[in-house]
Amino acid sequence: MRKLLTSIFEKLADKTRKKESQIAIIKEIKEIESRPPKPTKIPKKRKPKASKNIVSVNPSQEILPSISPQKMKLISIAGEIRLDPDKTESAFIARQLVQATLPHKNPGDVPAWSRTNGNLTLTIRPGWDEKKKKLIGYPYGTIPRLLLFWITTEAIRTKNPRIELGDSLSQFMEELGLEPKGTGKRSDLKRLKEQMVRLSRSTISFSQSSAQSHSWLDMQVAPKGMVWWNEKQPNQRTLWKNWIQLGDDFFKAISSSPVPVDMRILKALKRSPLALDIYAWATYTAYQTQQTGQSRSLSWEILHEQFGAEYKDTKEFSRKAWNALLKVQAVYPELNVERLRGGILVLPSKPSITIKPKKIKNYSI
Repeated sequence: MRKLLTSIFEKLADKTRKKESQIAIIKEIKEIESRPPKPTKIPKKRKPKASKNIVSVNPSQEILPSISPQKMKLISIAGEIRLDPDKTESAFIARQLVQATLPHKNPGDVPAWSRTNGNLTLTIRPGWDEKKKKLIGYPYGTIPRLLLFWITTEAIRTKNPRIELGDSLSQFMEELGLEPKGTGKRSDLKRLKEQMVRLSRSTISFSQSSAQSHSWLDMQVAPKGMVWWNEKQPNQRTLWKNWIQLGDDFFKAISSSPVPVDMRILKALKRSPLALDIYAWATYTAYQTQQTGQSRSLSWEILHEQFGAEYKDTKEFSRKAWNALLKVQAVYPELNVERLRGGILVLPSKPSITIKPKKIKNYSI
């Protein structure tokens, strides 16, 4: 009898312990659920905003992908170009600088930098800083590209190697679509002056090689110039004119058979050197396909040599180049291009602009 009672009491005790354990677990769960969520687990942008009014959402809007502000800006500019295609802001770039482009990143302290595309090689040698007794540095990134577009356009418009930069820095920057405010190291103001000096004082060489011959042309970009810009007061008008005098050979090189582009598109892509390069190349290639009526396919390896020497491998370049190409298509929808296995295909397309400047005679490279 005692054993039976002991067994019954032990079973009751086990049930009581299990029930207490279950109650403790339930209390713990409720306590966890009642705690406010940690801010690190739910980003602020995902928290629903409190609103007194409930707004109904169109079901079709829920399935639309989110579009970044940058992409929306590109789409907006593309819409403006389509609505008013005749309002063209023409600009130009030398054909050789489309075939072989400037560096995207700073090459560093090296005596010369070069890029080869087929049998054409572009070589840049930095100028010398007489005061600091060292190399001035290489032009790289978006700023010198925009400068080259602007300088080439001015040289063609005026037919004069002397380029007037304007009597204030802000006026010049606005022509390039840059912001004449800010004094930090990465401000447009600081970078423009630095890159303009690097570009103007550098020497650019084009060379072509074949089995039978080798030709070259060494050009100092601007052997003369005068700049009176005040970085602290960019809007202050100066007593002296700001100007650069292009070298004769460089003036002829950029003015002979230049590639026309739309300045509105350049301003839209101004933050990406790769997108600027690909846009100029795309409209030039589109013109070629329109003339021949034939598509043109290119491998990522070939394009990597032409545009992306700074990228570690072809795979990384192809990813970034395709993203840049999508940006270009957003503002240049006439470009008909398809992605292939290992490359891209440019189908016969309309150039983004069809202005043809007069050629300068007696020039070749």
